[in-house]
Amino acid sequence: MGLATALALTISGCAGSGGTDAPASSGLGDIPTDTEGTVRILMESVPDTDIVVDLVASFNETYPGIEVEIETLAFDQMRDKLIASFQSSEPAYDLIVVDNPWMDDFVDAGFLEPLDERIDSTTDYQPEDFFQPLVDITEVDGVRYGVPFYNYALGYLYRSDLYEEAGLELPSTLDELVANVQQLTTSDRTGIAMQPQRGYKIFEEWANWLFAAGGSIYDEAGNPTLDTPEAAAALDAYIEAFTTAAPANSSNWAFDEAFRSVSSGQSASMISYNWNLPGLNNPEGASGDLAGSFALAPMPGGKQVLGSWSWAIPANSAASDAAWAFAAWVTSPAVDVERVVAGGAAIRESTLSNPTVLESGFGQDYYAAIIAILSDAAPLSQGLGGEEMIQAVGTELSEAVAGTKTVEQALADAQAAVERIQR
Repeated sequence: MGLATALALTISGCAGSGGTDAPASSGLGDIPTDTEGTVRILMESVPDTDIVVDLVASFNETYPGIEVEIETLAFDQMRDKLIASFQSSEPAYDLIVVDNPWMDDFVDAGFLEPLDERIDSTTDYQPEDFFQPLVDITEVDGVRYGVPFYNYALGYLYRSDLYEEAGLELPSTLDELVANVQQLTTSDRTGIAMQPQRGYKIFEEWANWLFAAGGSIYDEAGNPTLDTPEAAAALDAYIEAFTTAAPANSSNWAFDEAFRSVSSGQSASMISYNWNLPGLNNPEGASGDLAGSFALAPMPGGKQVLGSWSWAIPANSAASDAAWAFAAWVTSPAVDVERVVAGGAAIRESTLSNPTVLESGFGQDYYAAIIAILSDAAPLSQGLGGEEMIQAVGTELSEAVAGTKTVEQALADAQAAVERIQR
């Protein structure tokens, strides 16, 4: 039995079993500033968590009686810890961040508190200001179970100086993207650093090519649409670019390897998270003398993959009011500006037009590209079994890139896997 399947069975077999002694949620939006309690949070061990940690002292200026304890773990350890806490009569966490493929499973199991009442009654919270694709991920059957924390929307990161030297325009089609990265390939540099690692990474990357080809992961009724002419065209283009314009022996590359290749000048472009641009252009960062020569653009066709973290309150939280006080504060319009200026990823439209943000040094072109990217982005999965579905599709895609399956067979098998997992 695979890990994802085992976790799904654990969730469905124990739904609603934990936290029976937890205090009932008040549903309040405006939490009194004299509230006391401890909010235990689980987050990923990444720089965006460090930004949140640095904001806690400011939160305590408003809520001095609420202690915030943040535990960090590697991503692949988080889901197990969360499920154990959800099912415990003595939960370990009062506020969590939820990866978008987990949302429907957690809600279906009864693990998360509905937040509509809190969101709608929080003064000056302005929930309509969140980018709608991020909000859509937090909703299950029309009910909001989270609020956006961080966007992982992808875009095309490229060396603007090399594009200019080659006389190239940004690609508007997949054929143009393939032609561009082939033209940017030289004896000492490849045109694009790709991430075809089996599972999550290749699906996350290739789905951008799928959207650019006019394809989709699901149709409007929620049925999978991976075995289509558009999907075949996208996978053919992906394989051609990998074969002719990506680094040799990179079939198992993920983000770290691709980022190193681009930041060191060994590759001219990559498809990755929008917020990597400030890191690439940081003179004190990995790019060295190349800093300042990188730019960000939406994918050809303008639609790209969206990943996100959302703040959510476990149904068995021992301090749900204090948890909402922190979640609402850290995602409020004013604090979101502070977080983005510090290097966090945008979640609010108003943040990206705020003068303080625009003057922060990352450049107005960067924020304009993010607005375009976040305005038309879609996640890899929807509905139950998202984690297992992503891994299954990514496995089939890697078979096609490796040449062990034809494009047609890999996509047919991916379609069948999604239909089986998410039936």
